[in-house]
Amino acid sequence: MILLTVLFLCIISTYSASVKGHTTGPSLNNDKLYKFAYSAEVYVDQVKASLQKSAGYRISSGVDVNLLWRNPDNDDDQLVKITMKDVQVENVNERPADKNIFKGKSTEKIIGKEYLEALQRPIMVELVRGKIKTFYSYQNEPGFTQNIKRGLASLFQLQLHSGSSREVDISGKCDTTYNVRQDQVTKIKDLDSCEIEKKGFTSHNKILDISTKATSATVYVLEDSFIKSIKAEENFVFALNYRRKTGAKIVSKQRLELKSVQAGTGLIAAKQVAGVIKTLDPNYVAIALEAEPVKSECKKCPSLSEHWKNIREQMHPDKLSKPDAAKSFLSFIQNIRKATKEEILKIIKSENKELLPQVVDAVTSAQTPESLEAMLEFLDFKDASTFILQERFLYACGFASHPSETLLKSLTEKFKGDVASQEIRETLVIVMGALIRKLCDRDGCKLPAVVEAKRLILNRLEKASKDDNVQMYLLALKNALLPEAIPVLLKYAESGEGPISSLAATALQRYDPSFLTKEVKETMNRIYHQTRKIHEKTVRTTAAAILLNSNPSYMEVKNILLSIGELPMEMNKYMLSMIQDILRFEMPSSKTVRQVLKDMRAHNYDRFSKMGSSSAYTGYITRGPDVSSTYSLDILYSGSGILRRSNMNIRVFDRSTDLHAIQVVLEAQGLESIIAATPDEGEENLDSFAGMSAILFGFQLRPVTFFQGYGDLMSKMLSATGDPMNVVKGLVLLTDFLQEIQLQSGPTASAEFMGGLAIDISGGMEFSLWYRESKTNVKNRVAMFVAGNTEVDSFFVKTGMETTLETETALDFISTVQFSQYPFLVCMQMDRVDSPFRTHMSKYESLPSGRRYTARRGKAATLAGNEYPLHQENSNMCKKVFGAKSDSAGGWF
Repeated sequence: MILLTVLFLCIISTYSASVKGHTTGPSLNNDKLYKFAYSAEVYVDQVKASLQKSAGYRISSGVDVNLLWRNPDNDDDQLVKITMKDVQVENVNERPADKNIFKGKSTEKIIGKEYLEALQRPIMVELVRGKIKTFYSYQNEPGFTQNIKRGLASLFQLQLHSGSSREVDISGKCDTTYNVRQDQVTKIKDLDSCEIEKKGFTSHNKILDISTKATSATVYVLEDSFIKSIKAEENFVFALNYRRKTGAKIVSKQRLELKSVQAGTGLIAAKQVAGVIKTLDPNYVAIALEAEPVKSECKKCPSLSEHWKNIREQMHPDKLSKPDAAKSFLSFIQNIRKATKEEILKIIKSENKELLPQVVDAVTSAQTPESLEAMLEFLDFKDASTFILQERFLYACGFASHPSETLLKSLTEKFKGDVASQEIRETLVIVMGALIRKLCDRDGCKLPAVVEAKRLILNRLEKASKDDNVQMYLLALKNALLPEAIPVLLKYAESGEGPISSLAATALQRYDPSFLTKEVKETMNRIYHQTRKIHEKTVRTTAAAILLNSNPSYMEVKNILLSIGELPMEMNKYMLSMIQDILRFEMPSSKTVRQVLKDMRAHNYDRFSKMGSSSAYTGYITRGPDVSSTYSLDILYSGSGILRRSNMNIRVFDRSTDLHAIQVVLEAQGLESIIAATPDEGEENLDSFAGMSAILFGFQLRPVTFFQGYGDLMSKMLSATGDPMNVVKGLVLLTDFLQEIQLQSGPTASAEFMGGLAIDISGGMEFSLWYRESKTNVKNRVAMFVAGNTEVDSFFVKTGMETTLETETALDFISTVQFSQYPFLVCMQMDRVDSPFRTHMSKYESLPSGRRYTARRGKAATLAGNEYPLHQENSNMCKKVFGAKSDSAGGWF
């Protein structure tokens, strides 16, 4: 009993010592005035640049701190008064007089008399065990001065024992970790965990997005249980994922150093804090310690109409393949995002038909409630005469970087209503599929609009009786990539006919291999090996590609290899080329393929010496430290030498993700009658057809038909001009990133990166009956402009950095076939022209008066054109094709 009593007394005495010693928080001595020197600095620059050359500014002042009241019942409950004095604003780095925007200006002129008075008005904080319980200030004080004082007050919040907790300060409610070593305390704040009102958005695909990193650390040095010095630093880093050299950083530093301790006023006697506040100044009220949103208004910025007048010429259709078009497109979007519905409608209704499609691209890409309302009010889907504008609107919706539930709901309602054009109706549901996927990728699969759209597509597909309707809903599912749609796609892939079966198979090909279950593989095996019915070559080769790209088993690979030699001649050659491409390019299944090839029954001369012109080839366009890109060209011919399918893909990938940047598929069938040839097995009753399908940045567009049926074919051939048919032309918002940041020192910062693409993809097929030649040509014309603006806004001064990069290029894929002999001659070419590449960076500091300092730097280079290499066999055949053509002359029908 005596031992227990002694132990209890020891615990009580230890607890009393910790309270009196204020081990849970800093303690101020009575009747003392603590005088500190304070500075808050911000720097903005490129990620790896030295801070000595950065843009920025410094706010410095004296800070007086004294204790007003201590709770008589709890020594760790203190009311502290904090006052900023002698505030100065200056450059963060030394500048020559002609580059110093602050030279000759007093602090009162820079900040303004009223705001300076507010900034130097004292604040009071109630500290309980080192944490700020209540923050007191004048209620109607300007937000930006209030935030600067919140940032100063937040520095006084600390605990004197190691551990983690959720803590509220100017940054919001954040996970905070303390590490205590003797008289030094280190506070680490996890900025990603902070709960505070933020504005911003990111791009849908990670490769097109911005990587961010944010850190915050504060080091306290203590003396006699109170603060001797504080050093705090926050770092925010932003980098463009597909070019990490394009990026920015913001560094915010705070320093507080004790200069002297003087005699101060005595404590105010009171039981409660409220009584002390009322005695001192009844104008003080308790307000939130979290920062309040503050944004300075641009007083000299042009209106939306004025801005449009300045850039409209750059948006002319003839200039759409130039970087200036993409640049103007991005700046227009930024202004639209600040505009009202009425301002937007005024421009839309007054513009001519040549420029209106580009206006629609920009207004839709702005993705604000006002821009969506304006477009829905302007477009009448019951009127077929505005087909082009409706299509441009829908495609811009499909490319949306951060679509809203409202957008999907609006399109669903339009689809349910009257739509004059069947093509627009098809495009509507295809875009709905793309929006479903994007919303689901952001954990929005259970949103009411998403649930309704999914149900509508699946239910109507089940009830569809016409092939056109079936294809329309399958295209929507090809964009949506819903796991629950896989059984439906399997049904149509295996039991569907012609284009429907092919479309369902290509939709399955877009799924991540993790979704391809045992049931999927069994179905693909049945399709490829035709165990239940005869399938077209296009469907069988797609099934084989799905198997070979989804971690195939040893037996699956072996059975595919053993089938080579038993297939139609051109399919033999295609499958052989696919296997060789897997080995040469070291694709994931190459290891299994090599194991199978050790078996001589699968790997022998007879099997690997099959003749034909079909091919599959993959190569690198670029291999870089940030991202790499590949191209693949797959060509499948019919036994008669006519193109069956041409598939060109460009993919961009990094270590963790990939982007299907471009796919252009040219497909033809039933053309054997033109040259009196015999169709391949399973393709005897196919209608004459040729068309093109495209995927652009992961979004499947509505396919384009060149001709349908023999009569249409002959009409098109006799009237053909040789001009390519446009698949997609317009302006696309690729990168769309905005993040607003609350700096701990008080100012608001923002990082905005936008990337625009002006694109023109077209393709065509030509036939020469006289020379027994066919030619396909896919032209890709693109211009890209990326702009980044990282800025710190303190209301009275702005500092930031603008960075841009621009390029333009053209990529042509041409396939020439001479079928006057067998094996027929096939020449494939993939050419890229010289591509200019320019970067520009400017750092600035500016005052509302217009005084500004800017430092600029730029680089320009040209990436030499290139004819991308294919296999040696293709090179040899091109020599024969062009050697034969140079000996003859003729025209194309």
